[in-house]
Amino acid sequence: MFGPEELDRYARQIVLPEVGAAGQERLRSAAVLVVGAGGIGGPAIRYLAGAGVGRLGVADGDVVERSNLHRQTIYTTADVGEPKADRAAAFVADLNPTVAVETHDAVDAATAEATVTEYDIVVDCTDRLRARYLVNDACELVGRPHVSGAVERFAGHMMTFVPDGPCYRCLFPDPPPADAVPDCAEVGVLGVVPGLVGTAVASETLGLLLDIDGSPAGTLRTLDARTLATDAVAVERDPTCPACGEAAVESIDGIDRDSDR
Repeated sequence: MFGPEELDRYARQIVLPEVGAAGQERLRSAAVLVVGAGGIGGPAIRYLAGAGVGRLGVADGDVVERSNLHRQTIYTTADVGEPKADRAAAFVADLNPTVAVETHDAVDAATAEATVTEYDIVVDCTDRLRARYLVNDACELVGRPHVSGAVERFAGHMMTFVPDGPCYRCLFPDPPPADAVPDCAEVGVLGVVPGLVGTAVASETLGLLLDIDGSPAGTLRTLDARTLATDAVAVERDPTCPACGEAAVESIDGIDRDSDR
């Protein structure tokens, strides 16, 4: 049951037929891990907490930098130099104190499976390719859905991955060389673009938690912020994929070794 303050907080959401009191209870009972608390992760954290997801994990090992602030809007100038995960947790506590927040260091091969297992859904908002593949592989190994978003310059892309569907490696089988993919510091990003993508991945995550029809799982969606044009491309599951295929490897280390062949 919800108390008067919670009913007031979520009133405009509970009135939706697709949510209702039962849906709000599902959100309160849910646990979501957000990997990367930056330009995409910040809006995702804001809206998942605001919606009433009961337990949020925030995984990020970076500190807030002044150059983050044009796009990472859950932080302020006073947060510069502070750990992102800690400041994100403080932001959530101010926004919605009913949400429990757990902080984690950046996801690595030693901890990815164990960390992902603790949550119902994972939201991949990382800007590091290695972490993106680790999140994918861990989710495939333990059977967790995950929602992924990325940005560059004026462009964003999003995709939802669910058990028995295609995974990130079906789309991009192997990580490219580290120096082959420029980061935001090199090519730039319009500040609003991560906000658009972060809001979209939060919406998709809530849709999965509430079992709302219309989830675009298995579809790569792209956005051009200059024109607000969008596109969608269906992705097929690769039967030879080392993470989700017919002969999928049963450990992250095994997937990595298989991918390096």
